Parts: sequence; C-alpha cells; structure tokens
Amino acid sequence: MGTTLKEKMSRLAPDRRERIEAETERLRQEYLTLQDLRKAKELTQSQLADTLGIRQSTVAQMEKRSDLLISTLRSYIEAMGGRLDLVVAFPDRVPVHLGGLGEERMELSPRDRTGVL
Repeated sequence: MGTTLKEKMSRLAPDRRERIEAETERLRQEYLTLQDLRKAKELTQSQLADTLGIRQSTVAQMEKRSDLLISTLRSYIEAMGGRLDLVVAFPDRVPVHLGGLGEERMELSPRDRTGVL
C-alpha cells in the first residue's frame, strides 16, 4: 500500500511543511467558490436571496453552476458588497481590465439581428 499525503507531510521538516501549508492556503483563497465567498461574508443563502430579490433555491443553484452569465455573477458579487473585475491576461502583454460587460443587456431590434441596416 502506498504512502498517504498526510504521512509524507508528517515526515517533512517543520519549516518546509509550514511553507507548503501556507502556499496551499494562498492558492485556496485565490480560487474561492461563490459559496466560499458568501460564507466568508457571513451571509446565508436566504439573506443573499432577499438582497437579490430571488428565492433561496435560486441562490443554491447559482452556487452549484460553473457557467454563469457575467451579469448574474456581477449581481451576486454586488449583493455581497463587492465589485466584479474581469481581467484578460496574455503571456506577452500587460493584463487588461474589461469594463462594461454584464452591466446591462442591450436588446437588438429585429433589423439589427438580421444584419440589415
């Protein structure tokens, strides 16, 4: 039977183990889920639902989804008092912050949808 991660970690020098645990926590904080964010703000699904004007079950569904509209994500974050900041990163360029996405949905007229002006 193989060695478990817990066993391997216990064999490391204390300072190395601490560095690994600190980096693990840093990475965990960097990739929080919507549920983690809500809990960090000490909000229940019901409280957030009241703020958003939706049902608690809808908040639960949002937290389980991996694919949300930007406007939905923005509303969720803003209901907690935060601000959604979208960043585009290319390896050879400085990161670019995108603005205006998901803030409002623009309806196209039937003429615009067909491409005829």
